[in-house]
Amino acid sequence: MNIQELNEHFQHHYGDSAEALRAFYAPGRVNLLGDHTDYNGGLVLPSAIDYGTTLLVRRRSDKVVKLASRNFNLVAFLSAGELQQKYADHWINYPLGVIDQFRQRGIDIAGLDLLYSGDIPNGAGLSSSASVEVVTAFAINSLFELGLDALTLVQMAQAAENDFVGVNCGIMDQYASAMGQVGHVMKLDCGSLACEQVPVELGDFSFLIVNSNQRRELTESKYNERFSESRAALDVLQQSESVETLAQATLEQLQTHQEALGDMLYRRARHVVSEHNAVKKAAELLRNNDLVQFGALMDQSHVSMRDDYETSTSVLDALVDISRRQMGVLGARLTGAGFGGCVVVLIESAELPEFQKFVAQEYKDSTGLSADFYPVSLADGARELSA
Repeated sequence: MNIQELNEHFQHHYGDSAEALRAFYAPGRVNLLGDHTDYNGGLVLPSAIDYGTTLLVRRRSDKVVKLASRNFNLVAFLSAGELQQKYADHWINYPLGVIDQFRQRGIDIAGLDLLYSGDIPNGAGLSSSASVEVVTAFAINSLFELGLDALTLVQMAQAAENDFVGVNCGIMDQYASAMGQVGHVMKLDCGSLACEQVPVELGDFSFLIVNSNQRRELTESKYNERFSESRAALDVLQQSESVETLAQATLEQLQTHQEALGDMLYRRARHVVSEHNAVKKAAELLRNNDLVQFGALMDQSHVSMRDDYETSTSVLDALVDISRRQMGVLGARLTGAGFGGCVVVLIESAELPEFQKFVAQEYKDSTGLSADFYPVSLADGARELSA
């Protein structure tokens, strides 16, 4: 939907005003390697993608905040006293959590009219929630001329999801949405927040996102359970090892303490450490344009997510297996938190039409579900648009 159409919908919802109407955009993200390492202080390899959330916003003369979305039916008119109230399973918790973060910093957010519109598949693991949080934070910062830097806004968006929504996510999703650079992936250290933008030359290849349409809800899934398990593994290691985060451990240290960890915590920790190490290797492979070995790392990562961290599902496994059998595919893995959502595939561009044809049929025959296909480009992060 273009800005002109959104303008028309905005006028339908909110009417005319002398206040200026402004437009902001924040993309979703695809994570190529390093899932579940972010909240363990490890390395991740995400990129912003060319799907995201557009926000039209206008200041009001009163203290009422009005929220509407082109993607959901719920429209909310909230007074100042209602802005800290959480709503069960509603998208408005994401912008409300961000507004709450500003208020916790003593910043009084006056009235706003907000209209959101996104093209990220909801609940698919491409960070539609982070996109909403980031675009809200960037818009409020600009609209009220607060002068907060981008990293502070990213941290506020993450805190909104942790503290208000109730998902113990790391900073990767919000960081990727805010800081993306076209044609690059981010080698992001989620412990130190050091970030290297790694250029990617895909040549005759493309990244393709395949939505399994097995929907997930992170607060209802085992995401927070995995968070707790990784913390438990770290507690065991810290009894005798000088590690501040699980990602700092070595595979040798894990083997030394395998009995103390027990089978389940050992496998959880092994995934985190292996993924952290894989991102280091993957960044070098991309710098050297070695897509074949990069694809092999994608395959290995999916096995680790499936067997050690147990965040895949039989549906996702089927989709990955079917994808790998097709011509021109260098690698395939689930992307994001898992428990449903999407698979990312590295594939020869010329094979995309045949891939989509055969995968759609085989996946439907195997699972009864219909897959959706999203060729993606590595895109820029959050920004203001011309309204």
